[in-house]
Amino acid sequence: MPDKSKFYLTTPIYYVNARPHIGHTYTTVVTDAIARRKRALGIDTWFLTGTDEHGQKIERSAQKANCSPQEFADGVSAQFRALWDRMGLTYDDYVRTTEPRHKRGVQRLFALLREKGYIYKGTYTGQYCVFDELYVDAPPGAPCPDCGRTTETVSEENYFFKLSAFERKLLELYETNPEFIRPEARRNEVLAFVRGGLKDLSVSRTSFNWGIPVPDDEKHVIYVWMDALANYITALGYGSDDPADKARFEKFWPADLHIIGKEISRFHCVYWPAFLMAAGLPLPKSIVAHGWLLFEESKMSKSRGNIVRSETILDVLGADALRYFLLREIVFGQDGSFSFDALVQRYNSDLANGYGNLVSRTLAMIWKYFDGVVPQGAGDAELGASAMSAAASYGERFDALDFSRALEAAWSFVGAVDGYITAKAPWKVAAASDEASRGNLAAILYTAAESIRIITALVYPIIPEAATKVWSQLGLGDIQQADLKNLAWGGLKPGTKLGELSPLFPRAEKDAITRMQEIEQKNAAAAVPAPAETLGAEAAAGQAHVEPKGTEVGSSAIAPAAPVAPAASEKITIDDFAKVELRVAQIKVAERVPKADKLLRLEVDLGYEQRQILAGIAEAYTPESLIGRKVVIVANLAPRKLRGFESNGMIVAASLGEAGKPVLAGFLEDVEIGARLK
Repeated sequence: MPDKSKFYLTTPIYYVNARPHIGHTYTTVVTDAIARRKRALGIDTWFLTGTDEHGQKIERSAQKANCSPQEFADGVSAQFRALWDRMGLTYDDYVRTTEPRHKRGVQRLFALLREKGYIYKGTYTGQYCVFDELYVDAPPGAPCPDCGRTTETVSEENYFFKLSAFERKLLELYETNPEFIRPEARRNEVLAFVRGGLKDLSVSRTSFNWGIPVPDDEKHVIYVWMDALANYITALGYGSDDPADKARFEKFWPADLHIIGKEISRFHCVYWPAFLMAAGLPLPKSIVAHGWLLFEESKMSKSRGNIVRSETILDVLGADALRYFLLREIVFGQDGSFSFDALVQRYNSDLANGYGNLVSRTLAMIWKYFDGVVPQGAGDAELGASAMSAAASYGERFDALDFSRALEAAWSFVGAVDGYITAKAPWKVAAASDEASRGNLAAILYTAAESIRIITALVYPIIPEAATKVWSQLGLGDIQQADLKNLAWGGLKPGTKLGELSPLFPRAEKDAITRMQEIEQKNAAAAVPAPAETLGAEAAAGQAHVEPKGTEVGSSAIAPAAPVAPAASEKITIDDFAKVELRVAQIKVAERVPKADKLLRLEVDLGYEQRQILAGIAEAYTPESLIGRKVVIVANLAPRKLRGFESNGMIVAASLGEAGKPVLAGFLEDVEIGARLK
C-alpha cells in the first residue's frame, strides 16, 4: 500500500545559464501550490527545488563573463533563491549541484552502477549540442533536433551507461503504470522514443572539467544529466552516512511527483528510471510535464529575447496576481499564453471585482451593522450545499492537477455568493429596525462570511498572501495553523471578532500594463552577467539606416553606406550634438540572429542598466570576439523593432571601404562603463 501520510515533490533544478523568468516561476508556483494543499490536508510534505550548475555551457559562459564557473553559478543561483523567497515559496530544501552533499551522492551512485557492470569505458566520436548538453545522432554540422543550434563534433574517451539493457524494462514500466508519465501526449512521445531503440549513453566527459569528477578517474567529469537528475535523491541524503540523512531518504523516497517542463521529458522518463533500476532503487511514482509558456503566442525563450521577469509583475500587481493568473489561465499540461493585457484583465475581473470585492463589502457590513462581530444567524442551507459542492469539485480537480477548472469551480461559487448578497440586499434590510429584520440581516451576513471562510480555505494554496489576510480579517488567526482538511458548513463561530480590515486587490488602473512594459524595457537584463543564449539586441553598423519596404533585415539589399563627406548644409551646431547621448558600454552577450546574415544580438552593460541592441556587424565580428569588449553606443536613440526584437540604442562604428566594413569605436585607456562621451 502506498504511504499516504507523506508526499515528496520536486521542481526540476534550474540551469544557471541565465536569470530566472516567468517560465521558471510557473513551474515553481505549481509545485508550491501542491505542497501547500498537501500540508493543509495534514500530509507530511517535502518540497525540493534548486539549481543545476555544472557543464560545458556554464564553463564557457563564465569565461565570457570573466569570472570562475563557481562565481558565475553562485550569482545566478542566488537570483533564483532570492526570487522564490520574495514570493514566499515554501520549499523545504534548495539543492545546488555544486554542494558537497550532492557531489558525494553522485559519486556514490556512479561507483555503484560501475560496480554492478552498468557503466563501462569507451570512446565517442560524434555530434554534441552544448546548449542542451545532449549527444546527437547526426552528421557533422547538423543542427540539434531539440533547439536547432549547430552541433559540435567531439571525439573523446567516455564512460558509457548500458541504457540499451533497459529498453524492455522501460516499456513494461510505461505499459503497466500509465500514470508514470503524464499527460498522455508526453507518454506517447516517450514510448515512441524508446520503441525506436535505445543506445548506450555517455555519462562522462573529458573535454572540460567543470563538473563532478568520476571516482578514481578524475580526468573524467560525470555527464551533466546523470549529475543533475541525481539531485532528487542526493538532496534527501542518498550517499550520506549520517543517520538523519538516511532516515530522511528512507522516509520520503521514492518521490510522489516530479514536476518538469515538457522539453526535458526524455531525460526524466527514460534516463532517470533506467539509472534507478540499475542502482536497485525505487522509481518515482509519477512524472508530470507541463507545456510551454507563450508570450503573446510566441514561445518564451532567451534566444528570442521575449523573456518576462516575474519581478516586473510583483512590483506592479503582487505575487498572488501572478500565481492566480498562471494557474487559472493556463490549462496545466498544455501550452499557455501570457500577456500583460490578459494578466490585468484576469486580475481585475476575478481578484479585484470578484473575491476581493466580496470580502471587502461583506466584512465592511459586519463592522457597520454588528460592530465587527460575526452575528448569530442561521446560515442559508441552499448556499451551504453549494459551498460543499464547490469544495468537493475544487478538491477533485486540484488533486488531478487541473488547476484551471478547480479555480473555475471556486469562482463560480464566488459569483453565487455575490448573487446571493445582491438578491438579499442587506443594506435595505438594515434600514428596518424591527427584530425580525435584524435577525434576517444577521443570517444574510453570517451566510456571506461563512461562504468567504470556505472560499478562502480552498484558495489558500493558490493565493496564500491574500488568503492569510482574509483569514485574519475573519478573526480566525493564522491560516497556516488551521485545520483545513475537514471543511464543513457552519464552521465560523458566531461572536467571533473580526480583525482589522485592509484592501486585498486594489483595482489595476489602465496604466498598469504600460508600467509593466516600461519596467521590462528598463530592466530587461539581470544584474548577474548571462551567457550568450540570454538576450539579444539592436543597432546598425556605424550609422542608422532605414530598411526598404518589404526588405528583411540582414538581406543582401541592405549594406552599410560608404563614407561620404557631408555637404555644408549638413553641418550641425553644438546644441544639436549635445542632444546625442554617447556612452561607454560593455558587451556581455553576443549571438547571431537567425536568418539574418548581418545582424548580431547584443546585451550591453551601461553600469546603471543593461539593454539589448541589434548590430549589423556580423560579417566583420564573430560573437565570441565581442564578449567583454567596451564600445560606444547612442544611448538615447528611440527604440525600434528589428526581426521581432526591440532594440534600445545603436553601436557606434566607422564604415570603411566601398563595402562599408564596420569597425567598432573603442578606447586605448581603461574607461569606466557608463561614462558619457562629450
